[in-house]
Amino acid sequence: MHNEIQLRHGSCLHEPYYFKKKLSCIFFTSLHYDVKKVPMKAIMYILSVVFLPLSSCVKGATSVDETDVPSVQKIQEAKRFVREQSMDTSLFILIDMRIHSGKNRFFIWDAKGDSILYSGLVCHGSGKGSTAAIPVFSNEKGSYCSSLGRYAIGARSYSQWGIHIHYKLHGLDTSNSNAMERIVVLHSYDEVPDIEIYPYYLPLGYSLGCPVVSNSMMTRIDALLKNRKQRVLLWMY
Repeated sequence: MHNEIQLRHGSCLHEPYYFKKKLSCIFFTSLHYDVKKVPMKAIMYILSVVFLPLSSCVKGATSVDETDVPSVQKIQEAKRFVREQSMDTSLFILIDMRIHSGKNRFFIWDAKGDSILYSGLVCHGSGKGSTAAIPVFSNEKGSYCSSLGRYAIGARSYSQWGIHIHYKLHGLDTSNSNAMERIVVLHSYDEVPDIEIYPYYLPLGYSLGCPVVSNSMMTRIDALLKNRKQRVLLWMY
């Protein structure tokens, strides 16, 4: 469908009538399908490839906001922490929960190359009045909330979700000290998109407190972690 109307990021159609006609066809054709049978991941993809390019036409090209990537200060703090704790100093994971959930806020940092190795979407918990836009954080058992703080990534194990692999998370701060008892783990879920969906938010309910990523991101994470000899830092802030 997106190939037919040839929408691309950073470009727009200059025939308003043609554009409206095509969007009308897409919209009204979709009414013939049972929306409940369409996977959420497919819906998010359609929204991103059809409607997000339109917003770039209206607003113009935008560069990456420097607040949407880890700050130099946070990176230096992470480097210092892993050295002091005798953790793996070659890479660590940063999750910036201040960033819109429809944008990449999960960052695997290559400490040797001082660059982002991979970035992607990550879900937050759904408890204590959390919304898709605003997460509520808690360390309480049964809260179903995300917990801010530093974690040591632990053992690799089976997951019933996503690619069927998860990694245990050991909370290292008072704000996440109950992570193991709460069974907070790093895992994937089929419906998490592989691409940014901003200005849309990730649906609430994909996470009950775990950092949940896409299957493709979890595959990359697993390749990086499964043979590590030292503990790897995951810092959610």
